[in-house]
Amino acid sequence: MVDRLVIAAPASGHGKTTVATGLLAAFARRGVPVAPFKVGPDYIDPGYHALAAGRPGRNLDPVLVGEDLVGPLFAHGAQGAELAIVEGVMGLYDGRTGAGDTGSTAQVAALLDAPVILVVDAAAQGRSIAAVVHGFRSFGTVRLAGVILNRVGSERHERILRDACEEVGTPVLGALRRADAVAAPSRHLGLVPAAERRAEALASVDALAALIATSVDLEAVAAVARSAPPLPFRAWTPLSETPVPGRPLVALAGGPAFSFSYAETRELLAGAGADVVTVDPLHDKALPEGTRALVVGGGFPEVYASSLSANEPLRESVRSFASAGGVIAAECAGLLWLCRTLDGEPMCGVLDAEAVMTPTLTLGYRDAVALGDSPLAVAGTRVTGHEFHRTVAHPRSGLLLSPAGQAAWAWRGADPEGFATPSVHASYLHLHWAGQRGIAERLVRAATA
Repeated sequence: MVDRLVIAAPASGHGKTTVATGLLAAFARRGVPVAPFKVGPDYIDPGYHALAAGRPGRNLDPVLVGEDLVGPLFAHGAQGAELAIVEGVMGLYDGRTGAGDTGSTAQVAALLDAPVILVVDAAAQGRSIAAVVHGFRSFGTVRLAGVILNRVGSERHERILRDACEEVGTPVLGALRRADAVAAPSRHLGLVPAAERRAEALASVDALAALIATSVDLEAVAAVARSAPPLPFRAWTPLSETPVPGRPLVALAGGPAFSFSYAETRELLAGAGADVVTVDPLHDKALPEGTRALVVGGGFPEVYASSLSANEPLRESVRSFASAGGVIAAECAGLLWLCRTLDGEPMCGVLDAEAVMTPTLTLGYRDAVALGDSPLAVAGTRVTGHEFHRTVAHPRSGLLLSPAGQAAWAWRGADPEGFATPSVHASYLHLHWAGQRGIAERLVRAATA
């Protein structure tokens, strides 16, 4: 049993992250153990959640892991907490394109039987906010327990908004004015990750905690969370039933340039029998001694291309590791780092490809099939992943610096993508490994071969 609630909004940009992060920080500073979650494949918001809560931010994505796993993953992440706060994605009922509410905040709220608090940007609204709130409350089956108003202009404006919400029987649990101290900078893929601006991010989280504590009725919010009934789920576990013996060492890329990784990835690797250590490609000069596999997730190598290129000793270490048959799994940012060049800057040269920035955003879920055997999957394996980038690799797929190379994935409506051999897998596709339990164990076994 854990008290829980979902923070949703009519659309993106209404202030869900501000409110969710602020609530996590405000309750944590009151001594309440809080567990943070984010709906969907977002990596950036969970970084701010983690700073606020003092424990990993986790994702709940029915598309990537299946709806049956959402509850167990929630129970796993909420262990030891008294209050769980789930930040939604996009608008409350926005999910995977063409699939109804699948992947939406509403679906996750229903799976968790959790009450919803709607955050509404009220900057340009008056009494019409009642129609917005009423519409969201009456559409679908989620339990809308209250509203938090964002970007309120004045006391008079707040009174108009509160009166309007009272007309439709929806309590206002808080009202936030504008506050520059809590703003986070953005760039081409959204907010700048907390890992890249830790000191400033901590200051923003502290400011958010103070803002929420003075602008939101925390007791009323806690009462909403307490109204959630007990859940029937058994907590998910990352422990493998057949862990690999010998504790092979797996290096997991981290640091500011590679901050996109689900918390369960490290847990699954350890649960499969590996010793997991972090390597920072910006600063470490070599792979850790004894490394048997390298996992490189997402991030922003394009922002740090010059610094990554300047770390020639590590680039050579990775190239030599791959040439000797070392196991490598890389996705998105990891793929870029393994290319010969990124925006003209020399990278690791494991892939016979060049990558460049582009103004075009590539975004969406992909139902993919593996075209050949690799450290992640056997040929024919079907997965659902997610793409999110503004770069392209030339070629899109094909040979690595090995005659055994081929494309990694194929999916409808696009040419084959990525690079794969029996020891190296590199692709733009982000996977949530909890949805494919065999990935971690397969990779760890490959590391001992």
